[in-house]
Amino acid sequence: MVEGIGDIMLRSLGAIFMLFVITRVLGKKQISQLSLFEYVTGITLGELAGFLSTDIEAHYLHGVAALSLWFFIPLTLEYTTLKSKRLRHLFEGKGTVVIRQGKILEDNLRRERYTADELLEQLRAKSVFKVADVEFAMLEASGELSILLKKDKQPLTVEDVGIISGPDSLPHTVIMDGQINDEELAASSLSREWLHKELVKLNATVDNIFLAQVGDSNKLYVDFYDDGKGHKKEKPQAELLATLRKCTADMDSLARSSGTIEARVNYEQTAAALREAVQKLSGKAYK
Repeated sequence: MVEGIGDIMLRSLGAIFMLFVITRVLGKKQISQLSLFEYVTGITLGELAGFLSTDIEAHYLHGVAALSLWFFIPLTLEYTTLKSKRLRHLFEGKGTVVIRQGKILEDNLRRERYTADELLEQLRAKSVFKVADVEFAMLEASGELSILLKKDKQPLTVEDVGIISGPDSLPHTVIMDGQINDEELAASSLSREWLHKELVKLNATVDNIFLAQVGDSNKLYVDFYDDGKGHKKEKPQAELLATLRKCTADMDSLARSSGTIEARVNYEQTAAALREAVQKLSGKAYK
């Protein structure tokens, strides 16, 4: 009996290794959005691996041959469908339009055996609660619903409001676990002096900070160890002064990165007004 258990363990280890290699080679689609054929392949590979692990009376190489066949057929089809659109539609399916210009296409829903309840559930999952807000919706071959909202229902972008912005950049983690990361500061072209000035505006100290990141326009995000006690309590006027100073620094940064003269002038005027407000509240000049 002990020998039988050892045999099963060795067979199982072999099956696990082969399944891991097969999954790695076939790609990530095998573990994410599966087509019909990929779904069938996954089930069959699992069944074969199970029999290969526990059926000690069966010849082990027979199971390996079956696994190999179910590996090479999907792999061959993947390379073949890369070159043939017709084969892709045959094995992977194709999308079906279910909403056009706010109107549900009932015939297409019936063809996909999709109910109105299922459609509404998919829309709600995309934070859409009115069919009339949808310009176009397609049920993909994977079963995912892709949605294009009508123009007047789409969220505003910086392009819509005429703001010229550069490409997004990855945030730099300048403080982690109460320690300053000089490499990340250098990567963001900033210094410790700048960081300490920003922390003064927030009335915070490095050792009280769990995580701090610098994003676009050199905006500093800070997360304290204790969100309720991470920074010192301030009087209302001191809190207001810190906020105004932060806003002034933001306006200066926006003025420097502005793409138009008009926008730069507006930002500089706003920064000047904020400095004047800080000066009146604190009783001393603020630069």
